[in-house]
Amino acid sequence: MPNPQEHSPVLSSSRTERWVAEAQPEDALTRDQKLPDSPPAGLWGTAWKDLRVRPLFWVSVVIITVLVAVALFPGLFSHTDPRAAHLEDSLAPARNGHPFGFTQQGYDVYARTIFGARASVLTGLLTTIAVTVVGVLLGSLAGYQGGWVDALISRLTDVFFAIPLLLAGIVLMQMFSSRTVWTVVLVLAAFGWPQMARVTRSAVLTAKNNEYVAASRALGMSKFAILWKHILPNCLAPVIVMATTSLGIYIVAEATLSYLGIGLPPTTVSWGNDISTAQATLRVSPSNLFYPAGALALTVLGFILLGDTLKDALDPKERKR
Repeated sequence: MPNPQEHSPVLSSSRTERWVAEAQPEDALTRDQKLPDSPPAGLWGTAWKDLRVRPLFWVSVVIITVLVAVALFPGLFSHTDPRAAHLEDSLAPARNGHPFGFTQQGYDVYARTIFGARASVLTGLLTTIAVTVVGVLLGSLAGYQGGWVDALISRLTDVFFAIPLLLAGIVLMQMFSSRTVWTVVLVLAAFGWPQMARVTRSAVLTAKNNEYVAASRALGMSKFAILWKHILPNCLAPVIVMATTSLGIYIVAEATLSYLGIGLPPTTVSWGNDISTAQATLRVSPSNLFYPAGALALTVLGFILLGDTLKDALDPKERKR
């Protein structure tokens, strides 16, 4: 007589589960039971996971690392004085110890290319810091306060934004009899902050409507504490992307002003001054123009690549694409 319990769905289900458990390794079941749920990665953790598999990110990191090392320690890359002129070597080709040849005045092109990185990078870095500080301050104030404060800062931003950066630099640099790195930084920063202010204002407007801001208000936190501790840290991503891209732009702006003869003084070793000097001997010795211009282009490329990869990694919409 057949046993009715053999076809019972309850017994069949329990028997199937026992078979599955016996078929799996005991250590695998133990491991799955012991492993806790991993916490979700934050914005920066997710961005780093995305960045480290991007070849362009590492290319930009290598370029910027080498550039920073050259700017900080130029003596490690060249032992020749970039201001030492030897007229007997005027427009002489490359030779041992002087791989880039000589300029019309007898300067070593390689040494001037190496030592010229310091003035150009320093100007771009200081300008970026000044623009970021001013832009973040005004943009966060406009976005968080709103009302007449937002209207006043927005109209002021529109006025400065309508003036081209290079045109303002050309006009204002004529007013200074003695020009230094700080003069160029002051002029470029005076007309470079509006774009950073707009980016910061937009980010603050988005962040201040989140629930954690309302909770902070309910707990009695001051406006400054909420802005400093909760809103600004969540607005750093677009600010960093904008600052990284702008750094290359300001290096080009400094080189352009120096090329026109109204930037850094001719006694300062910079890429812009060398490009301006080399145009006189372009047909005779084009390499004198190629090397400082190539260094400038490579520097700008590194910062633009870094800015693009950071934008793709920090922007959730780009990651979904």
